[in-house]
Amino acid sequence: MELDDIFRGRGAGVDVDGLKGRRVVVGMSGGVDSSVVAFLLKKAGADVIGLFMNNWKEEDGGVCTSASDWQDVIGVCGKIGIPYYSVDFSEQYMKNVFEVFLEEYKKGRTPNPDVLCNREIKFKPFTHYAEMLGADYVATGHYCGISHEEGGAQLLEAADSGKDQTYFLNSVKTEALEKVVFPLALMRKEQVREIAEREGLVTAKKKDSTGVCFIGERNFKKFLQGYLPAIGGEIRDTSGKTVGRHDGLMYYTLGQRRGLGIGGIKGEKESRWYVVEKNLADNVLVVSCGEGEELLSRGVRTGEVNIIGDFDFGNGSLECDVKIRYRQPRQRAKVTLEKGGKLFVEFEQRQRAAVEGQYVALYVGDRALGGAVIEEVVR
Repeated sequence: MELDDIFRGRGAGVDVDGLKGRRVVVGMSGGVDSSVVAFLLKKAGADVIGLFMNNWKEEDGGVCTSASDWQDVIGVCGKIGIPYYSVDFSEQYMKNVFEVFLEEYKKGRTPNPDVLCNREIKFKPFTHYAEMLGADYVATGHYCGISHEEGGAQLLEAADSGKDQTYFLNSVKTEALEKVVFPLALMRKEQVREIAEREGLVTAKKKDSTGVCFIGERNFKKFLQGYLPAIGGEIRDTSGKTVGRHDGLMYYTLGQRRGLGIGGIKGEKESRWYVVEKNLADNVLVVSCGEGEELLSRGVRTGEVNIIGDFDFGNGSLECDVKIRYRQPRQRAKVTLEKGGKLFVEFEQRQRAAVEGQYVALYVGDRALGGAVIEEVVR
């Protein structure tokens, strides 16, 4: 793709002419996406600065990749020829993301730290720090688009639907997106890797990061045990019959089939078991076997919705598309605005394994409208 094709107003959020000589601070993760973003901005004539966020301390438990990621940032920035800095947001991450994450698990819910991390770190203290460096724009390697309209920024789906990350940005505030550009909005992952390889960037073949935001890949059960006391209990089927024991309700999520430790049981159906409920009052994990009919829901109720940019709900209801998890195809739903800015989302077709603590994201056309945390699942 040519630079003019990559930087379009309703896509990346700025055109090439708007970048020349302007200072852009890039959130450098040590991955291939942010590496190519920095390269493209430099090629477009921007005054680019790389900024690496260190949000997790090694002594806080386990092994993370921040040291090797930082070395990759140094290598990429040196190759491109831009200055780079490292900033420590571990205190903010611990207070505003990780402690919330733990509290949600204590309540028996399944939190999404990636959504919290975007709202509380990447598009809050990071953008403030970038402004201290004199940034005209802030850029990241997210696969999503943005349009700066009169009524505030509008978040858009990426051209590469398989990599689209708007779900993870559904709770970012409009004002936090005012100076943001997304150079990968119209690009596909294979194009990004081709550029990185052609330019000799050390991250060209580096695999995508997975696991909890900034904490990385690890044995998640063992990791949680370092922070939350595990209280074992019974696993019962929906009739109340004991079929096994669990290690702690926090380690399980609705719909989970693996790791239950339940073998074939005489008199039960020959099918895989799955989690249908976490009974905190009795410390019981409730399971069933079959196709998951108990997990189907007709809707969800949420906390206060976050709407990105101006939008009129009209008479208080809206027919739109929604997602209740990342990578889920968009689902048709009726969304009703209730007291306190909360939502009732009624699915056109019943959905499987809607989970309290996760988020429902709203979509109208190519616009990612925002989202809200799921507080109640309506069976």
